Amino acid sequence: MTAITHVGLAVPDLDAAIKWYEQVLGFRLLAGPYSFDAGAENEHNMTNDLLGDDVKKMRNAHLMADNGVGIELFEFVDPRMPKGESRGYEGFFHICLIADDIEKLADDIAASGGRRRSDIWNTWENKPYYLIYCEDPFGNIIELYSRSTELMYGNKDRQEQPPI
Repeated sequence: MTAITHVGLAVPDLDAAIKWYEQVLGFRLLAGPYSFDAGAENEHNMTNDLLGDDVKKMRNAHLMADNGVGIELFEFVDPRMPKGESRGYEGFFHICLIADDIEKLADDIAASGGRRRSDIWNTWENKPYYLIYCEDPFGNIIELYSRSTELMYGNKDRQEQPPI
C-alpha cells in the first residue's frame, strides 16, 4: 500500500501563498520558507539534480493539513514561472481537500482572491457525496470533497462512476 504524503504546487509569490493557505484553508506552516541560490551551492546539488541547471533561484515551504497530508509550495524566482491558466493541463492538474462545508469553503476561496470553477456536483445519487472545483489565487485547481475519496467512489459499480 502507498500513501500520499504531500503534493507540490508552483506559485508566483510564496509569502502570499503561505498566508492564503493558512488563513483560508487552515493549513499550518511546517517548515521553511527555504531559499535556493545555485550560485551559493556546491556544483552538484539536490535542487538542480531534480529540476535541471536552468533553475538558478527558488523558494519553497512545507505546509500541513489536519489529516497529516502536506503541500509543498514552490516559488521559482529565476527563471520566473508563467502565471495562472497558461499552464494548461499537462503535469499537475489539481489537489483535492475534504471539508465539512464545501459550499462555504468555496465561497471563502472566492472571497479571498481565488474562484469557484464549477457547480456543486453529487457523485452518487441518494448519498451525501458532493464536490466542487475551485482555484487558488495562484491558478492551482483545488477540488473540494464532502467525504473521503474512498467513500466518494468505493463500492460503486464502475459503470455508474462519472468521468472525473
